[in-house]
Amino acid sequence: MENNDKPLSTDLPKISEKEFDEVIKLAIKTYGKEAQTQMLFEEMAELQNALCKLARNRGTADQVCEEIADVMIMCLQMAQIYGSKRVEQWANRKMLRLKDRLKHDTSTEAQG
Repeated sequence: MENNDKPLSTDLPKISEKEFDEVIKLAIKTYGKEAQTQMLFEEMAELQNALCKLARNRGTADQVCEEIADVMIMCLQMAQIYGSKRVEQWANRKMLRLKDRLKHDTSTEAQG
């Protein structure tokens, strides 16, 4: 593993998709939309900080992975709040656009 990162314990049970969705919904219900939005801001800042530390060789890839997980969980809560299907549609649209750009960029590189 990079930067002497230790693997996470495999002793923890894997949460099912149903349980995952239930926890997401319960977090929103318990803390509220506004509080979870603020928490997303905090988690994004922590991810940015972890990435900056890693770039300066003062952090680890594992710390970055932990912060990515936090941001992803908060983003899933935002998707639940604002509409998971709509977010999925936007993600699909953006991925198709990225795919087209990459196809164009790699074909341009091959020509140059």
